[in-house]
Amino acid sequence: MQKTILIVEDEDILREIVKDYLLHDGYKVLEATSGTEALSIFEEHEVHLIILDIMLPKLDGWSVCRRIRKTSNVPIIMLTARTDEDDTLLGFELGADDYVTKPYSPPILLARAKRLLEIRYAAHKPSKDNLLSKNGIVAHLPSRTVTINGEDINLTHTEFEILTYLMQHKGIVITRDQLIQSIWGYEFTGDDRTINSHIRNLRSKLGEHSASIVTIIRTGYKFEDQI
Repeated sequence: MQKTILIVEDEDILREIVKDYLLHDGYKVLEATSGTEALSIFEEHEVHLIILDIMLPKLDGWSVCRRIRKTSNVPIIMLTARTDEDDTLLGFELGADDYVTKPYSPPILLARAKRLLEIRYAAHKPSKDNLLSKNGIVAHLPSRTVTINGEDINLTHTEFEILTYLMQHKGIVITRDQLIQSIWGYEFTGDDRTINSHIRNLRSKLGEHSASIVTIIRTGYKFEDQI
């Protein structure tokens, strides 16, 4: 099925360049030039990934990301001309899956979008290995859904990847570098605080089951049985 990507960018030339790359690669493209327009389009269409600029008229990218995350775990790549690490962390804390700083290479942006889409919507053959169930947390890999005691937990793409990777390696200490290579798969421009931010969000959503994710000081994390 052809995937639809929503580009939210108020710079016409930059938006057209990114659009051309995506169309050439076979994606359907929707465009928005403001935050409010982006939310309207998202509500009216099936969108598989969002490329979201932060500095937008009417409603900034952070606000758009925050509102979308209330109802959807669609992959979001945020774009910014700002290089402040705190801005990057804020984007991740709001649920962004990736963060690209301007100026950037359109082919690299396309590669990042393609990887997120491949992971998020990859087809899986029926198998018992498609279901992870530990400590009352159940993750269904084909649908990328997580339930706790039968209740759905809305995780972002990155939170789902972290949780399932830790569950698949239960009892093994996983370093932050291992998580980065597993999830992003390319040269990472963030730092340890980025992973910490995702873990913090994930634990918040897991509630009383958050104790399953144990911090190993100066090393990384481990998924353990709850006592």
